[in-house]
Amino acid sequence: MSQINLNLGGKEIILLGTAHVSQQSCDEVKAAIAAKKPDCVAIELDEQRFASLNDSEAWKNLDIIKVLREKKGFLLLANLVLSSFQKRMGANVGVKPGDEMRAGIDAAKELNIPCEMVDRPIQTTLRRAWAKNGGYGRIKLLSALFASAASKEEVSGEEIENLKNKSEMDGMMAELAEFMPGVKEVLIDERDFYLAAHIWKAVQKAGRKSVIAVLGAGHLPGVQAHLEKIAASEEGTDTEAISSLPAKKIGAKVIGWAIPVIIVGLIVAGFVFGGMKKGADLLGAWVIWNATLAGIGALIAGGHPLTILMAAVGAPFTSLCPLVGVGMFAGIVQAFVCKPKVADMESMMDDVSSVKGFYKNRFLRVLLVFFLSSIGSSVGTFVGGSSIVVSVVEFFKGLFQ
Repeated sequence: MSQINLNLGGKEIILLGTAHVSQQSCDEVKAAIAAKKPDCVAIELDEQRFASLNDSEAWKNLDIIKVLREKKGFLLLANLVLSSFQKRMGANVGVKPGDEMRAGIDAAKELNIPCEMVDRPIQTTLRRAWAKNGGYGRIKLLSALFASAASKEEVSGEEIENLKNKSEMDGMMAELAEFMPGVKEVLIDERDFYLAAHIWKAVQKAGRKSVIAVLGAGHLPGVQAHLEKIAASEEGTDTEAISSLPAKKIGAKVIGWAIPVIIVGLIVAGFVFGGMKKGADLLGAWVIWNATLAGIGALIAGGHPLTILMAAVGAPFTSLCPLVGVGMFAGIVQAFVCKPKVADMESMMDDVSSVKGFYKNRFLRVLLVFFLSSIGSSVGTFVGGSSIVVSVVEFFKGLFQ
């Protein structure tokens, strides 16, 4: 197990690096806590994930309609696919995701040592990662997650243990940084600082002189660097700036509304300068491209006929409003007409790892409808908008020639 011993400001801080689905990590975490008996054990979890770790039935209470209304469909999909990938890896070595964290919590409880959950809430992390990426970046992220979850490649216990080696982890982090720098910043860099700040706060509480922090091995170098800066007063422990969604830049807001305004303006211009036929052609292009591609997306997702109709009818309108997306409405209709059952919730973590599972599981099919109809509408907006611009430019060129 990777381990870093620090003595900072008169406080002993031990960082234990684990592989997240490793039986050896579980055993070593227990042994380290029993041997050291620190004043506190810090765990790389937030309160929500800690509660979920102790409640295996939590998925059954998930309200898919509420998720879609709160615009968390993409986040839930990414979280499910990632969790499924971790579960599959752990199955090969007889360990469930989070067992090494549970081992640390159980060891601390047996010795009456207080535990501190020091990670950032998972919803905040995922939403910040989402906000850092545009539409293409989000598709890229989900594609990478789907590819990992659907892969049937067997992962050996030895390969999992190698994840605790610095060289292995460095390679993975470098690959992630190159592939998706925005996501790497949120998932790794920001959380390194967040973890360090809260580990420091935990050990500074009255009467505490030592802490063992149980972390994923990839966080050790970053957390160590931040702890050393905090102890040297080169860095504070205020994490408020990375505990909420980044403010949307004015430019992004302007562009988000400018595109629909331009599209509507061009269609209106077609009616004014080209008459009913030209205006109708432009309006038709917008409606046909959006409706057709959003409807095809819902159809490919195996949506109910009413769902497909909702996607087709709604896309031309929702594409002109940055505040809503047709995927939300299509997903809600799908959830109403094909309501997920308890059995779907129970098998969801297994079904998410295969294409067949997405179509078989009613809960996952709602998310698939949401995702593919959203993609279809986005492509329709781009193609339809482009065709309108080209048509208007050619029309005005003809007028002045």
